Amino acid sequence: MDNLIKDTATLELSAWLDPGSELPGWDILKGSPFGAALGSPEGGTPLPQDQFSAVQNYFAEYHLEYFRQRRFDHFPSRLHALILFATRTDAMTFRGKHPDRVFGKQLVGAKTKGAYLCSFHDSSWLDYLRLPHSLSLAALDEVAEHYWSGRTVEEVGLAFMDEPWREPPVIEALFQGTLEPDWGYPRTGWLPGFA
Repeated sequence: MDNLIKDTATLELSAWLDPGSELPGWDILKGSPFGAALGSPEGGTPLPQDQFSAVQNYFAEYHLEYFRQRRFDHFPSRLHALILFATRTDAMTFRGKHPDRVFGKQLVGAKTKGAYLCSFHDSSWLDYLRLPHSLSLAALDEVAEHYWSGRTVEEVGLAFMDEPWREPPVIEALFQGTLEPDWGYPRTGWLPGFA
């Protein structure tokens, strides 16, 4: 699968956006891959996490970036790209897996405008890296290789604590370029933050 696109053809992407927010301040982690989990000021209110979870999150992002710089340096960096969802379905799957991270947000679509660089990856790899386990450097490299190559966790088959670990893929888009918001997604008044 070729998961890197450098083009001008229009793509439609999705994200969970705080009400009243403007582009580019929207991604799945409030400003940066580290913002919400580590409680940085620009990340808003930190999610309730213990120290181990915060360290796991930081290390997962660090290793993915380190590996990208060594083997996939032509791909957008997670640190310098907008992190969106490839489809509305991926955004909804993410909501099902992480309702606390999208509570109070609205689902927004966006269309690319002009030239862009975009790569697609299964964010479930990050969920796997954030599990409370200790992976060897070789295992971390293998996970990073799968992530940057565009493979899904379903394709590979993983285990955690000697049991099969199955998660639905959530395809994220690492995007560098210009986007135009599309506010056309319907909302319901049933629960705050749910479309």
